[in-house]
Amino acid sequence: MRVCILGGGTAGWMTASALSKKVKNLTNSITLVESEAIGTVGVGEATLPHIRFFNQGLGIEESAFMRATEATFKLGIEFCDWGRIGQRYIHPFGDFGTSINELDFYQHWIKLNQHGDFGSLDEYAYGIMAAKQGKFQLPESGKTELQRAFGYAYQFDSSLYAKFLRQFSENNGVVRIEGKVINVMQDQQSGNVTNVTLDSGQIIEADLFIDCSGFRGVLIEQSLKSGYQDWSQWLPCNRAVAVPCESTGAINPYTRATARKAGWQWRIPLQHRTGNGHVYWNEFISDDEATNVLMSNLDGKALAEPKQLFFKTGRRNHFWKNNVVAIGLSGGFLEPLESTSIHLIQEGITALLELFPVTQDNKYEVQEYNNRMGLQYERVRDFLLLHYVANERTDSEMWRYFSNMTLPDSLQEKIDAWLHRGYVQRYEFGTFLPPSWVAVMMGQNLIPQAYDPRVDKSDFQQIKNMSQSMRKDIAQSVATCQSHMDYIKTIGAASNSKILRAP
Repeated sequence: MRVCILGGGTAGWMTASALSKKVKNLTNSITLVESEAIGTVGVGEATLPHIRFFNQGLGIEESAFMRATEATFKLGIEFCDWGRIGQRYIHPFGDFGTSINELDFYQHWIKLNQHGDFGSLDEYAYGIMAAKQGKFQLPESGKTELQRAFGYAYQFDSSLYAKFLRQFSENNGVVRIEGKVINVMQDQQSGNVTNVTLDSGQIIEADLFIDCSGFRGVLIEQSLKSGYQDWSQWLPCNRAVAVPCESTGAINPYTRATARKAGWQWRIPLQHRTGNGHVYWNEFISDDEATNVLMSNLDGKALAEPKQLFFKTGRRNHFWKNNVVAIGLSGGFLEPLESTSIHLIQEGITALLELFPVTQDNKYEVQEYNNRMGLQYERVRDFLLLHYVANERTDSEMWRYFSNMTLPDSLQEKIDAWLHRGYVQRYEFGTFLPPSWVAVMMGQNLIPQAYDPRVDKSDFQQIKNMSQSMRKDIAQSVATCQSHMDYIKTIGAASNSKILRAP
C-alpha cells in the first residue's frame, strides 16, 4: 500500500504522524506533498481534551510538546453575552458534582435550586472554579473524586504544531515533497486516482490518497466531484478576520468566545501571544466594520495585519470516495465556536486507522467511514447551533434571525427532552457528552420544567449535606492549587516567551 497525503498544515502532518506510527507495517511508503507558496489557514489554536490522547498515542512527551508549540492548558471555554448581554458561563471539560443514587448530580441540583440558594452549578465543577481563579493541576493530582472529575486540553500555535509533527513524521520515514499539483490522473474504469503530477514534472503514484488540501478539495472535489452539503441555513456566519496580539497580564487556562451583534469573537491565550478572531455573517456587518470590532477589542498591541477568511459551513457528501479520503477542511467546515476544527481532523484520522484498507474491495470500509464522519459533523453542527438559538437576545438582526429559526429535528428533539425533564439524549458517536449539553443549556438559561422523578426518592436533607460538602471540597482544593502560569513553569513546559520569564 502506497499512501500519498496531499497538503501539509495541521491536517496533513497529523495524518502523516499517525499513519507513520500506527500502520507502518501496512504501507510501503508514505509521501506528503505540500507547497510553501500555498500556505495554510493557520488560525486554529484551541483544542478539545481528545488531543492529549492523540499525542500520547504517538509517544509525545507533554512538556516537550508544550514548549515547542507555545502551548497553555485549557480547562474550558468562557462564553460571554450569549444567553443575555452581561451574562457569562464556562463550558468545562468535565462533569458537575458526583452522581447520587445513580443519578447525575445536576438532576438533584435542579430540585435543590427550587428550594433555596445552593449556589450556581459552576461551584460543583472543579474545572470551572480553577479556570475562574487562573489555577491548574493535573486531574490525577486530585485526592478526591471531585478533584479528579475534569479534563483538560491545550491552546497552542497550530503552525508550530505542524512543524513539530513534521519532524516526528520524517523521523518515522515519511517523505515530504515540495510542489503544487497541476494534474490528476484517474483510472477510466474504477475512477480511482492513479497519480498526481507536480509543477516540477514529478509524478507521484499511490494506492491511497488522503486529501488535506483545505477548502479547495483538490482531489475529493475538483477531481472526484464529491459534492457539498451547504449548512448555511443553520450556521450562516461565512467570514472571519483573525489577528494575533501581545499577551498582557496573566495567561488564563481557558478560551473565550464573546457574542457580537453579527457573530462572535474568540480569544485564545498562548505563551508567546494571544490569538484573536471575529467570526461573522456579512449580511449584517461589512468586512471593514467586522475588522474594526476585532481590532478595538484586543488586549494588547496587534502583532500582524488582520487576515481575512471566507468559508461556507457544511460537509462533503462523501468524505471517502474511491481511493481518496478527505481529512480536515477538504472534508468540511464548521465554525470554531467549540474548538472542533482540530478535533474533527483527529476523528477523521482515528476512523481511517480503524478502517484502513487492506484489499481493493473496501466498500464496507468506505460506507462505515462516511456514515461515522457524517454523524460526527451533524452532531457538532447541532451543538454549535444550540449556542445561537438558546438565547434571549433581540438586539440585532442576526439574533432575531435565530429566534425565528426552524431547527433540525435532531436538535429540536434534544431541546424538547431537556426542557421537559432535564433529560439529555446520549449518542454512540458524538463529540460532546451530556455534561457539555448541560453546561450550555444551563449557561444560556434553558432551565428544565421538571427533574427526573427518581430524585424524590432520595432524602432531601442528605442531598443538601452532600452538595454542601462538594462545594467545600472544590473551594478548598482550588484555593491551594498553583497558578496556571506557575504550573507551566514548574513542569518545564515554558518556552522562552517574555511573559513566562518574569519572576
